[in-house]
Amino acid sequence: MSTTDRDFESQVRDAFPELEHIDDADLRDRVVEAWVLGLERGGWRRIEDIPYAWNIHDVTNVEHVRGVARIALETAREQREFHGADPDIDVIVAACLLHDVGKCYEYPDFVDDDLLADPDPRYVSEEIPHSISGYALAHEVGCPLAVQRAIPHFLGEVPTRTLEAELVKSANSASSNAITQATMGITLQEWVEEYSQTS
Repeated sequence: MSTTDRDFESQVRDAFPELEHIDDADLRDRVVEAWVLGLERGGWRRIEDIPYAWNIHDVTNVEHVRGVARIALETAREQREFHGADPDIDVIVAACLLHDVGKCYEYPDFVDDDLLADPDPRYVSEEIPHSISGYALAHEVGCPLAVQRAIPHFLGEVPTRTLEAELVKSANSASSNAITQATMGITLQEWVEEYSQTS
């Protein structure tokens, strides 16, 4: 089945209405392109089939990614209105929407085979953390460096954190804490200590 048969571009645009918060049309297209590549190489049939976590399938990755973007947008508004900061909304939204695109590569081994078409073994592996493969996808499609730097969200992956990177990281934690509490009754930290595949 080819990419056009699965119409990944339409799936991505439909899944993420937050794309409209990115003013730069070229950047919007690059975000979509990264997702299309990830979905195709990961062998997915539908973007909604990617779970939030390898062991939490009740919440989709799409729901989490949208939550991160929504939390970040609200926080950026507060940073601007209350604190007088000037966060770059295009960078924030693009990085939020791409921060877990790497799960396209990391999670095929954790779902039923009928959700997949033909994962490409050159890319699919649980050995590479999704924040690193997500960064690689953003780099490959030519996202600006500011977006690339805001995607890695594990400590130590990027030496210097920007305002936008910190905002993406904190929004990710806020969404993740809500999901782990709602689905498992534990905090994100407890989930990381018990189940994380990275240390």
